[in-house]
Amino acid sequence: MGKIFGSVNGVLDFAIAREIEASEFYTALAGRMDAPAMKKAFLDFAKEEQGHQAKLEAVKRGEYSFGAGAQQLTGLGLAEYLVSGAPAADMSYADALVLAMKKEKAAFKLYTHLASVAKDDGLRNLFLSLATEEAKHKLRFEIEYDDHVMKED
Repeated sequence: MGKIFGSVNGVLDFAIAREIEASEFYTALAGRMDAPAMKKAFLDFAKEEQGHQAKLEAVKRGEYSFGAGAQQLTGLGLAEYLVSGAPAADMSYADALVLAMKKEKAAFKLYTHLASVAKDDGLRNLFLSLATEEAKHKLRFEIEYDDHVMKED
C-alpha cells in the first residue's frame, strides 16, 4: 500500500514539495534548450508551478478549510502521485518530455482527488483550477512530443 498521509498538512506539504520539484525541473530543462520557444515555455511552466506552490501555501495557512473532507485525506496513499526523476545531463529531449508528462499527470490526479474531498466550494474550485492547469501542461508536452519527437523518425 505504501506510505499514507497522516494529516491534511502532510498532504499539503507533499503537494508543495511536488510544485517546488516541478519548478526546479522546468528551470533545469529550460537551461538545456536550444530552441528559444521551448526555453521560454519551460521557464513559463516553472513560474506557473511557483504560483501553484503559493496557492497551496495559502491553503496551509488556513485561508481555506477542508471541513469534513479532511478525514478522507488522512488515508490517501502517496504512491500514485509520486513520479521520481530529475533531468539528467544525458537525458534526451524525448525522455525529458515523457518525464514531464508523467509528472503533470500525477499532479492532475492529486489535485482532482483533493477537489473531490474538499467540502468548501472555494477550496474545491482552487484544486480544480490547479488540476486544469496541470492538464494543460501535459497537453503542451504531448503536442511538443508529437510535433518534434515523432517527426524525427
